[in-house]
Amino acid sequence: MTHFPIQKFKDIRTPFYYYDTDLLTATLAAVREAAPEKEFCVHYAIKANTNPKILKLIADKGLGADCVSEGEIRAALDAGFAPEKIAFAGVGKSDVEIEFAIESGIGCFNVESMPELELIDEIATTKDKVVDIAIRVNPNIEAHTHHYITTGLKENKFGIALEMLDDAIAYCRRQPRLNLIGLHFHIGSQITTNEPFALLCERINEITDRYSAQGIEFSSINVGGGLGIDYINPDANPIPDFASYFDAFRKKLNRRPGQTVHFELGRSIVAQCGSLITRVLYVKDGLEKKFVIVDAGMTDLIRPALYQAHHHIQNLTSEAAETDTYDVVGPICESSDCFGTDETLPLTVRGDIFALRSAGAYGEIMASQYNCRRLPGSIIS
Repeated sequence: MTHFPIQKFKDIRTPFYYYDTDLLTATLAAVREAAPEKEFCVHYAIKANTNPKILKLIADKGLGADCVSEGEIRAALDAGFAPEKIAFAGVGKSDVEIEFAIESGIGCFNVESMPELELIDEIATTKDKVVDIAIRVNPNIEAHTHHYITTGLKENKFGIALEMLDDAIAYCRRQPRLNLIGLHFHIGSQITTNEPFALLCERINEITDRYSAQGIEFSSINVGGGLGIDYINPDANPIPDFASYFDAFRKKLNRRPGQTVHFELGRSIVAQCGSLITRVLYVKDGLEKKFVIVDAGMTDLIRPALYQAHHHIQNLTSEAAETDTYDVVGPICESSDCFGTDETLPLTVRGDIFALRSAGAYGEIMASQYNCRRLPGSIIS
């Protein structure tokens, strides 16, 4: 359970992000306990949160990094992630980004198209370098999550279709500057059952068996990430069930001798340790609704507006036993700037301090300055 230093909060300008590093440390320990095998390599998905202090804590625990831009690679390197543990994914890598990644000595490119393979080969040849490649495969698997964060269906922009995989592998094997080490998969985010992961393992087994019969082996299999968290009751489940998650791959994936399995976990590592702290500006009586207007908005936490996501809303300062029903909204000039409708909360007054929980992933990193608002700050416990 996250501890909030409420007295300290009263003197700090809101909104800001609060991070409980005790919980983050416990979460990282749970990851290591659930996946002690040296063949299981966990990479932190940098896109979830790039707060430098959070990154450094994760890097210090020995995790690798999953990056999707030059900026993320730079953030990872600055935080102390080992270059050889960095995987560079992303469907639209630019020439400059590819050059920077090669010069930085990253561990692997997760490649998403034939044109990208050709460009990496061209740049590697110019630089007289051999680069490690994993081909991202689109496995056409339904992850049963929001359509904006589903990535493994054939209509999604990500990865190379199964029907085109032969050509991509053949191309890599012809190019002396491309060292094909593995296959990469990622089917979506905020997955809360193991069924999609079991289906993914079956698809990977089919693919690797087929190529093994042709004498083609892969030293690395990257299964992506996607493990979800409990947004409804974060205090009851502050740490995801990593044991069950890793067991799904341990039991279902036919790992070859010496083959490493790579995981890209983001949300499940950092989401629960972060909360957006905001102050009540007004309690407004409407004709049919009561509105709590807070000073945080969709500029500070866009997930509810973008994904129709819901974060548990907690009044940290009200001591009232009586409750009321409110819509909790922000100050942005958009009707989508709403954090919750018909929320049952303790009687709330101007000046109360709220925590929007489970906001450590895709919160601070996605903040914007729409309406010329300042970016939220952060406090690390």
